[in-house]
Amino acid sequence: MAVKIRLARAGAKKAPFYRVVAADSRAPRDGRFIEILGRYNPRTKPSTVEIDLEKVDAWLMKGAQPTETAAKLIAIARGEKTYAPKPEQASVKAQKAAADEPAAEAVDEPAAEAVEEPAAEAADEPAAEAEAAEEAE
Repeated sequence: MAVKIRLARAGAKKAPFYRVVAADSRAPRDGRFIEILGRYNPRTKPSTVEIDLEKVDAWLMKGAQPTETAAKLIAIARGEKTYAPKPEQASVKAQKAAADEPAAEAVDEPAAEAVEEPAAEAADEPAAEAEAAEEAE
């Protein structure tokens, strides 16, 4: 029997919350499970993740395989990382914002050059003053 650690949907229509469960891989998503390992509620701000890590570790030692989503939630519960979407998963709005960032950097570059030019002129001024002092003598 192949055991998976996965999510089982619960809650009302358009108001889901999920249970993190250990279940037979052949069982339906919301069907029979072996044990409830935790809960995940994406509708709260911030999302609520409550997972019993001791139970998860016990199932992992027995050979259970977590799904991709369950693995991310387990990592969040352990405090290992927070989830950031892959670039190809980013929304259209985020992709446009990322495309605008290089343009903003290009605008800053001439300002940086303008700051460097007066410094170069200031370095030349003492040399010019020294030449003028020599000519005066």
